[in-house]
Amino acid sequence: MRELSVLEITKAVKELCIQANMVLPCDLRERIEKQAEAEPFPLAKEVMGDIRDNIYCAQEISVPICQDTGMAVIFLELGQEVHLTGGDLNAAVDEGVRQGYVEGKLRCSVVEDPLRRINTNDNTPAILHLSIVPGEQVKITAAPKGFGSENMSAMRMFTPSATKEDIINYIVEQINTAGSNPCPPMVVGVGIGGDFEKCAYLAKKALCRAVSQPNPDQFYADMEQELLCRINQLGIGPQGFGGETTALAVNIEAFPTHIAGLPVAVNVGCHVTRHAEMTL
Repeated sequence: MRELSVLEITKAVKELCIQANMVLPCDLRERIEKQAEAEPFPLAKEVMGDIRDNIYCAQEISVPICQDTGMAVIFLELGQEVHLTGGDLNAAVDEGVRQGYVEGKLRCSVVEDPLRRINTNDNTPAILHLSIVPGEQVKITAAPKGFGSENMSAMRMFTPSATKEDIINYIVEQINTAGSNPCPPMVVGVGIGGDFEKCAYLAKKALCRAVSQPNPDQFYADMEQELLCRINQLGIGPQGFGGETTALAVNIEAFPTHIAGLPVAVNVGCHVTRHAEMTL
């Protein structure tokens, strides 16, 4: 049994919150660079170039890539051979978020009550997704989520009579409805299966998969590519100014479901779909 102080988790969460807001994953930067070169529409090409330059400027001078530094979403995989010491795990995660956002001078966007709207002034509490896994390591992924894109997300409880084409049409329709609101080009996370809340979780988790890594199931990998093609044919383009680059990637995560159900969730990420991870 390995002992690990929750202070180490606080430190890691702090660092990850700052890193994720200032440095995009390499594969996403590369995808943006590629599309900046490939985009055939002059205005769209110029916008993609601005997006690319903004990413590198932010990294160079250590400022957030986007002014909306998001609500802190933390995925934490806790090895079952790890004994946490020194305090409460949830409090340790929130303290890491507090330190990261306050000391990192990141915008604090969380309100303590959804209707009374008083800012907590430290971006807590975090959204914590905890899973117990084999082993004696702790893997932490910080995925700050801005709400320009989050507000464009959607979910539908299909019945099993729905076809693959029905699902594809639904996802494309949601992106078309979103238009320029989520700051395209987007990364589109899709959850299929599970139940109501599991499906939404899958869609959010899908945004943390590298855009260079297709679904390991060829059926879903092909579906990802078909969706990406269909979405980019919408012509929304970078920042909604038209063009061929409406989405950078579509990531699908699937899970077993009930014989009477077929839930589908769409979680939209903007062109700065941020996530950073660390293993302790």
